[in-house]
Amino acid sequence: MINVTINGDTHHLDSCLKLNELLLNFSIEISKVAVEYNNEIVPRSMFECINITDGDNLEIIHFIGGG
Repeated sequence: MINVTINGDTHHLDSCLKLNELLLNFSIEISKVAVEYNNEIVPRSMFECINITDGDNLEIIHFIGGG
């Protein structure tokens, strides 16, 4: 089991995941978020390359339209 901090809250995961898999598991639409991974902004093109491991810190910013 691994522990990951997402937007300040600790989450327990059964196994390591790729960043895109983690977002899908949380029902987060990849095209509408920006992700900071361990203090680095991650381009969407790299979401499937990032392995989430124990102790990682993520900040997920959702884009919301309005008028």
